[in-house]
Amino acid sequence: MSNDAVEPESNGRRHGGRYIYEELRKQILTLKLKPGSQLDEVSLAAQFGLSRSPVRDALARLITEGLVTILPNRTTLVTPFEIEEFPNYVAALDLIQRAVTRLAALQRTDEDMQRIRAAEDAYMASISKGDFQAMTELNKALHLKIAQAGKNPYLTRYYERLLGEGQRLLHLHFDFIISTASSSGLGRDHEELVEAIAARDADAAETAAHEHTMLFQRRFLDFMQQNLTANITIS
Repeated sequence: MSNDAVEPESNGRRHGGRYIYEELRKQILTLKLKPGSQLDEVSLAAQFGLSRSPVRDALARLITEGLVTILPNRTTLVTPFEIEEFPNYVAALDLIQRAVTRLAALQRTDEDMQRIRAAEDAYMASISKGDFQAMTELNKALHLKIAQAGKNPYLTRYYERLLGEGQRLLHLHFDFIISTASSSGLGRDHEELVEAIAARDADAAETAAHEHTMLFQRRFLDFMQQNLTANITIS
């Protein structure tokens, strides 16, 4: 983190807290801050050139999103991700993704559909630019527009948390995704899902959502099963 980019505290505690939140969130999602890394209020305040109050505000917001965790001894960490929990994560993502997508097909309005298509267009534009950080943010935005069209804020809030965790996993194996899927392939990931919602076909929307989750799972498992030394000869 660079102090050069930090805005002065005179801009206000609220503004400072928002800046720290956005910067820490970006570093967590892009794995610059690794899972399990300790976050100390005093050190962060010194790094950002701000008091501890906006740091505390930013950490509190990240805690509500599940990206930061407080241990019983009050130690604050970037939320760890245990690989043995991956099946549970996928199960939760699949269940919620199917539910919100099915609801979107049943409940969406024409205005919702316009927002979904605009989000899809923005996501496709980020692919053409090769901007992966924007891709993960816009992928999340697209799925949230779908969830919002389902008109159940409780499911949407939980879904947003799962999508945030998925962003960290995507960054972990981004290079692998790019090497095994063309840009057009990445874009087509959402095509059937969006069109099913547009057609108000709830069964097709739920099926597409499930297949979308399974694609994510397959890519991650393929990444984990790589043999990076298979082509190296030891003589």
